Amino acid sequence: MGWGDVLDGPACLMHLAESPAMTSARRCCPGPTTRREFLRVGALGLGSFTMADLLRSQAQAAAAGRAAPETSVIFVWLPGGPPHMDMYDLKPNAPAEYRGAFRPIPTTVPGLDVCELLPLHAKLAHKYNVVRSIAHTFADHGGGHKRFMTGRDPRTPTEFVNDAPAVGSIVARVREQVTAGVPNYVCVVEPGRDQVDTFSQGAAYLGPSYTPFMVPGDPSKTEFKVPNIAPVAEVAGRLDDRTSLLRSFDRFRRDADQSGLMGSFDTFHERAFGLLTSDKAKVAFDLSQEDQSTRDRYGKHAWGQRLLMARRLVEAGCSFCTVILENPYQSGIEWLKQGTYNWDSHAVNCHIWDDLKLRLPIYDQAVTALIEDLYNRGLDRKTLVVVTGEFGRTPRIESTVGSQTGVKQPGRDHWPQAMSLITFGGGMQTGQVIGSTNSRGEHPQDRPLSPNDLWASVYRHLGIDFEQSFLDHRGRPMPILPYGAPIGELLSAV
Repeated sequence: MGWGDVLDGPACLMHLAESPAMTSARRCCPGPTTRREFLRVGALGLGSFTMADLLRSQAQAAAAGRAAPETSVIFVWLPGGPPHMDMYDLKPNAPAEYRGAFRPIPTTVPGLDVCELLPLHAKLAHKYNVVRSIAHTFADHGGGHKRFMTGRDPRTPTEFVNDAPAVGSIVARVREQVTAGVPNYVCVVEPGRDQVDTFSQGAAYLGPSYTPFMVPGDPSKTEFKVPNIAPVAEVAGRLDDRTSLLRSFDRFRRDADQSGLMGSFDTFHERAFGLLTSDKAKVAFDLSQEDQSTRDRYGKHAWGQRLLMARRLVEAGCSFCTVILENPYQSGIEWLKQGTYNWDSHAVNCHIWDDLKLRLPIYDQAVTALIEDLYNRGLDRKTLVVVTGEFGRTPRIESTVGSQTGVKQPGRDHWPQAMSLITFGGGMQTGQVIGSTNSRGEHPQDRPLSPNDLWASVYRHLGIDFEQSFLDHRGRPMPILPYGAPIGELLSAV
């Protein structure tokens, strides 16, 4: 791995970007962007709030005696909307136009079946929970992202710029006193998809200091690079020919020391410098520290290696790590003409069954590797994992001409009225199916829940009082969650 160019980060990076949409040949929703990066002396975030300011706030919080529990969250985001009736909520007895092409297979949990393309999930079902009854009302990707990411109804049902802070930003704000030697809020993402608004991860009225440290790219590639930190890179010189993350970190520090930079910083600047050039951060981002069998278990693929990096980050002390699993056609996997970029499986975008035949085995391997790894490393109480998209897919199968294939093919449309997600770790009871949908997978039949109930459970795990408020731009107190309650079935096991 190497130490690459400056990209977005929480109060520590600056960039300007050009953002052309992906061609419609790949998807009908906003696509990856190309980037131009610029270094800015001393600019640790948008506006005037710097990393040193952040650390001063942390010191004040520590002096006030506030301490966060040593817990963490890995939030795995499947943008586009995974098909609940083809993964975790199959309806084999539904009419043909609903039930899909795949058969359900039994798991280690009686009464829980999963898709036949998820055999590793079937073997580990006792170590995760399936929630089948979360629903909301925002069917557009933008509205769905904002609704799910913030726990609030967005002001507009489209677009991706959220008017309330994303959950990760709330965690970053409440836990700003945490100084573990690694960034406290990280997003591991596709290259060109690393702007906070792409997945509605904006901090809104909390300010850009609480947006995630972005790590774009494919960690399975030898040329994978972790972004530089702007102020240090400006003083030390641009890092152009780095062959490993370790070497670049060491040279980074050495050049800065020789320049006399450290002597000119105050205590808080030194801490800011040390945080993002620390040995702990260096090791946490370095996947070569893992034995080969572990890397193989996750899969030599962007999805698996991103999840492995997330595990390393929370183990090192990161509080909230978002991992985007979007495009499976990378890491040497050839683009499928009838496939699609993300989980947005309209018939116009893809042949849903052909796309899932490639997509789900990669997903199956990566997610179950994370499940096993958390338990094997004793992180199953400390770290809570949520795997979800913004909504489900229409129970009734649609058929239309594909934009790439030119022939009629099956697909499913957006469907926020029903969805499935899985969650594990966090010391919770596992091996459960929570809630259900009706016989055609159209809406919750029992135990109706909202994204807010999920987030209330996450905040409880993190020791965050979700009834506390922050002031919005107009000076009005805004509670972290306007409503919602922890899901009782997900509470920590006794």
